[in-house]
Amino acid sequence: MAGKRTVEFAESALLDLEALRAWYVEQGVPEVGARFVAEIVARIEQLAAFPESGRIVPEFGLESLRELIHPPFRIVYRIGAAKIWIVRVWRNERLLKMPG
Repeated sequence: MAGKRTVEFAESALLDLEALRAWYVEQGVPEVGARFVAEIVARIEQLAAFPESGRIVPEFGLESLRELIHPPFRIVYRIGAAKIWIVRVWRNERLLKMPG
């Protein structure tokens, strides 16, 4: 087993988490947003030791692009040699598209 990898967030994922939190504030339930963000971050922390614990993202079929499902959210990440990059945190029903 390889050593632990570091986990880093892409700006897109940080913006996703902030938007998630803000949406729940707008709905009048900021505690729900805070709870979801904390739960999502806890799931992400597990990836340092278990980077392949998520499933391969079905839209792409790439071994290095995976996701954890934390209903109702998808935590999309890319596995690198030394780092795990958190790419997006989206609602389950949202499909990923290749940039371009």
